[in-house]
Amino acid sequence: MEMIDVSSSNILRIGYDESTALLIIEFKDGSSYEYYDVPQYEYDGLMIAESHGKYAHQNIYKKYRQQKIS
Repeated sequence: MEMIDVSSSNILRIGYDESTALLIIEFKDGSSYEYYDVPQYEYDGLMIAESHGKYAHQNIYKKYRQQKIS
């Protein structure tokens, strides 16, 4: 999966696998999380959002199953 660097105060990189609907977010504090069953439109919205962190907080973090991976 390709991880894309983003300009954010909290998020370092974002990756998405459309075949499995898996979203990975790497944070600047060194932690990474997998988010499961995330639709393509949510990933697209996250990537075009003016604030990646705000979008993720409103639409991703509490809405989709997640697991810390590092």
